[in-house]
Amino acid sequence: MLLLVAIVWGSSYLAAKTVTYVLPVLVVLFARYAISAIACLALVAARRRTRRFTRDELRVGSLLGVTQAAVLVLETYGVAHTSAANAGLIISLTIVLTPLLDRTSANGRLPLRFFAATGVCLLAVTLLMSGNGFQAPRNGDLLMLAAAVVRAGHVALVGRLTKGRLVRPLQLTTIQLLAGSALFVVPASSGLPKLTQLDAAVWGQLIYLALFCSVFAFLAQTWAVQNSSASRASLLLGTEPVWAVAVGIGLGGEKFTALAGLGAVLMVTGTYWGQSIERATNNAPPPCRTPPRTPTSPARL
Repeated sequence: MLLLVAIVWGSSYLAAKTVTYVLPVLVVLFARYAISAIACLALVAARRRTRRFTRDELRVGSLLGVTQAAVLVLETYGVAHTSAANAGLIISLTIVLTPLLDRTSANGRLPLRFFAATGVCLLAVTLLMSGNGFQAPRNGDLLMLAAAVVRAGHVALVGRLTKGRLVRPLQLTTIQLLAGSALFVVPASSGLPKLTQLDAAVWGQLIYLALFCSVFAFLAQTWAVQNSSASRASLLLGTEPVWAVAVGIGLGGEKFTALAGLGAVLMVTGTYWGQSIERATNNAPPPCRTPPRTPTSPARL
């Protein structure tokens, strides 16, 4: 399932870039959110015993809906102004940024080599943004960089807000999608008539973005955070940049310069190095703070 999530997310950048050729970004986002919300509401209605939403689900879902919407705004505008391969690689910075924002990561401590892995990723971003040479970065690349920071904050926030609360992934995701639909309906209203003029291919991409890249991926992400940690949930993105590059080059016909190719290699290396360090550190037992007690005599044991 996790590998499928990575493949779906990796392919979402080319799908979003293609759809934004024929529709305004805000209309794409509203359609994606609205279709996703309808699908989730149908799933909630089908589960008769769990139709009601708890207060925690309403409150947490509404807040996370705002942060998730911010991520998708930055991502969609970003991918519209850069390559799908670049977008998928730069957003993978989330893997190394999330542990820095997640207070529960590694008991609050990260080794110095983790920061070295982060430095490799930042160098990779510089190379990816350079394009055909060292010049002013493209607006799309900068937006994807901002999206990576906000996305890491969102994942960390999911972990903090859902820990110890009665929050079910399906209900939480539904509230997030409803909140996002409400946020985008007014800004996108002027372009909504264009939805009636779309052909089957564009509708297919919108449905793919909604049902697979939103409903399935959001549910899987929320479930992973609740059952582990925000840092571990970021590992869902582990192979996402690889698939983003594969789809962008294989299906989108995109090309890499030698400099950008080096950046891609460094990004994948840095993110995998960082996630392996975080996993090993989080699995390490916490240090003993007090010395063990020594029994006074065998008879008292």
